Parts: sequence; structure tokens; C-alpha cells
Amino acid sequence: MGSGDELLGTSPGDHLVLFYRTDEELTDRVGRYLHRALTAGGVAIAIATPAHRLMFEEWLAGAGTDVAAARASGRYLDRDANETVRRLQVGGWPDAAGFWQAISPLIRQANQSGQPVHVFGEMVSVLWDSGLVNGAIEVEAMWNELGGHYPFTLMCAYPAQSVSDDRHRDALTEVCRLHAATVGTPVG
Repeated sequence: MGSGDELLGTSPGDHLVLFYRTDEELTDRVGRYLHRALTAGGVAIAIATPAHRLMFEEWLAGAGTDVAAARASGRYLDRDANETVRRLQVGGWPDAAGFWQAISPLIRQANQSGQPVHVFGEMVSVLWDSGLVNGAIEVEAMWNELGGHYPFTLMCAYPAQSVSDDRHRDALTEVCRLHAATVGTPVG
């Protein structure tokens, strides 16, 4: 991931948050994070927007990963963050049962390999940016609960400019509290 944070996300249960300024920064950090799982014989999962998934796949291919083969073998799993958010909502709000139905089969499948599982998710960013700031916080807590049942590392990401508004200072503090480590800082 660069500049001293290579060890972040190496232990099952690690839940990291990345505040990024550019898509290039996001792509590099997430690409390295997912690539680490794949090179260790593990599984990489990207729950991201279509544009970001494409950028990650291009990064991985540039790093020597045969993305099509990894996908075919179940070692690279990707889902659309917007669609996943819709699947886990009830009445327009994140629902714990919906989260478990949408996410736990994916994590369970990945864990069958017995190797490291690295998950990248930007569902929380989708929620935050749509005005459901407290919903994003609830989903962060749901991820932590799921982490108590399955071994995986998780990296969430938010565009730094989205979370830097003073109106959401307490929410941002809570987001940081729900993570084991923070990479980058919000603009402020």
C-alpha cells in the first residue's frame, strides 16, 4: 500500500478505513491490498462501483494477475456496491438481516480456501454520499459483527472530501472508532 502501511490488513479481523483524495490513490492502495491476498494464494473481494472495479482489475492485470482466471477459480470476487446497498436495505435503510443475506455467503465462499481473504468495500461510501451517514456507520458495525464469525480483513474507503464537512464531525469520529486503523486523512 505504500509509505509504511504495507502491514495494514495482514491479520484476519483487521478493519481498515482509507480516506483517499484521488481515484489513482484509491486504485493503487486497493490494488496492492487485493493483490497481497491473491499472491498469498487467498481470495480478493471487491465490492465497489463499476468504475472502481474496472480500475482495480486493470491495476491487478498490470501487476501480473490473470483476473479472468482468478475470477473463474473463485479467487477474485467482485460485486457492484450500489446494487449490494440496494439488496441490503429495507425501506431505504440498511438492514442487518439484509446485510447478512447479501454479504455472508460471499465471505463464507471465500473462506473455503483456508487462505487469506481480503475484502474491499465502498458500500459505506455509497451510503454516506447519498445522505445516509448514520446508515454507513451501521454498516461499518455490521462488518465488525461479521468479522467475529469469519476470518477476513476489510478495507473500507471514503473520498476524503465527502467526509470532511464539519456537520458530520461526530459521524466521522465514529467511523474512525469502528476501524482498527486509518489510512490517509479527511480534508480539513
